[in-house]
Amino acid sequence: MIAKTILDEFDHEMMSSIPKSSSIAPSNDPASSVRSSAPVFVLGCPRSGTTVLFHMLLSAGDFAVYRAESNVFNLLVPRFRGMRTLRDRQELLDVWLRSRLFRVSGLEKEEIGGQILTDCHNGGDFLRITMEAMARKQGVRRWADCTPDHLLYMEEIKRQIPSALFIHIIRDGRDVALSYVQQKWSHPMPWDGGEELAVAGLYWEWVVRKGREQGRRLGADYREVRFEDLNANPERTLAELGSFIQHDLDYERIQRAGIGSVSRPNSSFAKETESSFNPVGRWKSKMSEEQLAAFEDVVGEFLDELGYVRSSPRRRGLRLRAGRLRATYLTMFEMKQRMKATPLGRRVNLKNIGMEDFEEPASAPAPGNKD
Repeated sequence: MIAKTILDEFDHEMMSSIPKSSSIAPSNDPASSVRSSAPVFVLGCPRSGTTVLFHMLLSAGDFAVYRAESNVFNLLVPRFRGMRTLRDRQELLDVWLRSRLFRVSGLEKEEIGGQILTDCHNGGDFLRITMEAMARKQGVRRWADCTPDHLLYMEEIKRQIPSALFIHIIRDGRDVALSYVQQKWSHPMPWDGGEELAVAGLYWEWVVRKGREQGRRLGADYREVRFEDLNANPERTLAELGSFIQHDLDYERIQRAGIGSVSRPNSSFAKETESSFNPVGRWKSKMSEEQLAAFEDVVGEFLDELGYVRSSPRRRGLRLRAGRLRATYLTMFEMKQRMKATPLGRRVNLKNIGMEDFEEPASAPAPGNKD
């Protein structure tokens, strides 16, 4: 129903400019020491700013630079039956080594192949083994993951990687929906032609709500941040997040390193110039009054819940159209997610792990980030 984000490429040139010792000085408190080396998951509904925040972490230094979405829990785990048997792990390894996920890792098969076959028993093991190998090779202390769909698997990730920390970035659903439609990622049923914005908005509500529900159960290892706050006051927002993950997220250093979307804005609206680029409140100029009223009829209550101010008058109850759309698509998203935990999960589409059988020319520049 909703297309996945496109994988980015590993930028070798950027790595040389990243400081290796930017983390906060180690504390004598054992709990603080563990937190300062814990893996960090930057998650959220796609098009909510996950990539720019992730690239800010990488630009801060002392994180393994892996400019791709790992897609472990949303794709690899269901496709390879949870990686429980040697046969599953061998099949996983054969596929992963031919994917872009491996090509951009900077690793060699010999560095991780044996350990995956012998020590990997679930998605958490696989992610930890591969990411820790990258961190060792790059000479840094910790790693981060930015697969937006992993927002739906936070509790499973926490069970398998107990030290994991989670940052959930939330953005105004009107801007998210606009970006989805611009990317042609929203696909209503044939009889709902013209409802692309509404369907994208319902997906945003479903994903964010599911993430917040899990986040409440994760307690102190979960933190929410607003995209709008990151854009308006990055220094303060990063300082607060740095305290949460025990890492020095110095804004000036991050700007100097400028990995990916930190220096190249990640906009769905390619015609915007650098001077006119403003990703906050884009809906105010790009949605008509009719579109806004129709959109807010469908997801307005969730906008209210998150503190985003509606632009159109609030109506009593749900109109027939809004009620039907909500019943149809929220149920559909839930059913599709549940099917991944059944044998049907073996049929998940692996196109997003990049199985192209070609090598990028050594001199080719890294493509711009698309998430």
